[in-house]
Amino acid sequence: MQIDPKTASQKDIYKILTGTVIPRPIGWISSMSKDGVPNLAPFSFFNAVGEDPPHVMFSTVRSGNTNKDTLNNVLATGQFIVNLATEELVDAMNATSINLPPNGNEFDYAGLTAVPSILVKPFRVKESPVHFECEMVHHYSLQDHKDGGATIIIGRIVMFHIDDSILLNDSKINLETYRPIARLAGNNYAKLGEIFSIKRPFI
Repeated sequence: MQIDPKTASQKDIYKILTGTVIPRPIGWISSMSKDGVPNLAPFSFFNAVGEDPPHVMFSTVRSGNTNKDTLNNVLATGQFIVNLATEELVDAMNATSINLPPNGNEFDYAGLTAVPSILVKPFRVKESPVHFECEMVHHYSLQDHKDGGATIIIGRIVMFHIDDSILLNDSKINLETYRPIARLAGNNYAKLGEIFSIKRPFI
C-alpha cells in the first residue's frame, strides 16, 4: 500500500509514524517561564544529534496552532533540561503529560523533587539518574502543516549530570541499573528487553 501524506489525514499520518518509528527515547523536558514558573513534560520526538559538541533535539506538536508551555518557555528563555525517564519513574513521567494551566507545576502534581541546575535556570528532576542542561541554539517550525505542525528545538548540552549508580568505568552506562523506558504507539511503552551485540565491519 502506498500512502500519500498530502491526501492522508493528519491522524493517520501520526499513527503510522508513531507506530513504525519505534522505540523512541523519551526526552523529559523541564523548562521555566520568564516569570519563573517551572514546567515539566515528556516528548518522544526526541534524540541526540551529535557529540562534538554535544547536542540534542526535541520536537513539540502545535495542535490547533497553539504552542505548548514547554515551547513558549524555551523560545522565551533559550534554556531547558533533558531528564531521562526510567522504569521506576514511568508513572510520574506519565503524570506530567497532563495539560495543566500555564501557572501549574508538574513537579508538584507528579510528586517529583525539583533541584537547581548549575548553568541554566530550569529545575532538574532529582529522581532521574540523567540530566542534560541545555541552551537552545536553533529552532525550526514545520511548514505547510494541516493542524499547527510542530517546532523542532536543538539544544547544546552545557552540563551533564549522571548518577554514580549507572556509571561504569570509561564513561560507559550500566544498562542493568539505568533501565530506561521508550515510547511506542498509543498507550504503549517498552523496556530494553533482550540486548545483542554486533561489530561493525572495517577494512
